[in-house]
Amino acid sequence: MRSWCSYLHVLVAGRGLAVLTPIFEQIALAIVMGQSDRVDIPYLLFRYGGLVSARRIVRKMAKDRDPLAIDFAAIRTLRLVSELGSFSKAAEALGTNQSTISYTMDRLRAAFHDKLFVRQHGGIAPTPRCVEIVECASRLLEGFEGLMQPADFDPASASGRVTIACNYYERSIILPRTIAEIRRRAPRLMLEIKTARAKGMAFLKRGETDLLVGPYEVQDESFYHRHLLDDHYVCVMHRNHLLAGRRLRVDDYVKANHAVVTYGGTWRSGYLRGLDERGLSLNQVVTVPSISDLTHILPRTDLVSTVPSRIASSIAKSVVATSCPFPEPFQVGMTWTSRTHHSAAHRWLRQLMARIAGTLPYKAALAAPFGRSRGSVNAGA
Repeated sequence: MRSWCSYLHVLVAGRGLAVLTPIFEQIALAIVMGQSDRVDIPYLLFRYGGLVSARRIVRKMAKDRDPLAIDFAAIRTLRLVSELGSFSKAAEALGTNQSTISYTMDRLRAAFHDKLFVRQHGGIAPTPRCVEIVECASRLLEGFEGLMQPADFDPASASGRVTIACNYYERSIILPRTIAEIRRRAPRLMLEIKTARAKGMAFLKRGETDLLVGPYEVQDESFYHRHLLDDHYVCVMHRNHLLAGRRLRVDDYVKANHAVVTYGGTWRSGYLRGLDERGLSLNQVVTVPSISDLTHILPRTDLVSTVPSRIASSIAKSVVATSCPFPEPFQVGMTWTSRTHHSAAHRWLRQLMARIAGTLPYKAALAAPFGRSRGSVNAGA
């Protein structure tokens, strides 16, 4: 019965709201008498809506059940519902109402002959068939969006918007020179910078960002990835700290009072995972969500913090860096999808960022102590 309700707006458009009254009266009567399974909704639509409205509904039903009539907007909605696990969240993200999402899902269910979603733990989960449809259709959608990109690109006259997802590290190390160069060479190009954290990959999949920059491990073959730069961890503290200027031993490092940067999530930095492997833990006194918080904390305290080496010198003038017993070298790269892969504008931007990153000065980490292997980082810095 629910699927038929999605066609009532066609009837209303032709005959007005008044036509719904007798139809709903018949349905309500059948429910009260326990005969809802015998309600002949097509007959009611024909009887009270007339032949013209009935024909409109039949034509719409035929279109909705035809897989070739499914548009890219419906596929995008399906992908979003699958990722968010909620009709209401998808409606909010798309700036529409939940009824519109439900109607779109009804069309897709009819076209693909599958429930698409089942209720699970207070939410919804995609069926195996739905997962298959989303994976295949997403590639088609990204490929189509790529075809819409202009073939030629002239930075001086180019306009438009590019969205980059990254975190504090990339905004401090890579983006300042990138933005300056863009302002000089492509002044009409608009950049939107958004915080990535653990949502960076999801932003890419949903088309909410064009480029993801950070120390992300990319295992999905549908993504493109390019290395930008290398880095490792060092210890930072006030210049008058007792440990300042010394190469820290593991015991000194572990016993010191630490301000640990959590990057606002459950992700653990590579040096913390290195400590875990040794069965060690830091004396954590303070945890903060961002490296930027250290600017106002380290100069006034006896705390030590562990941060990427490239950003250590920018924390504060009174803060100095020294080598860390757990340097855990890692790589920072940029990731994108087929949606922008063939775009001349995006290709120009990626080449620009890669060139700038390659010119940034860097001093490699000292050898890891005690024969420890060097680890890699996932996301957060």
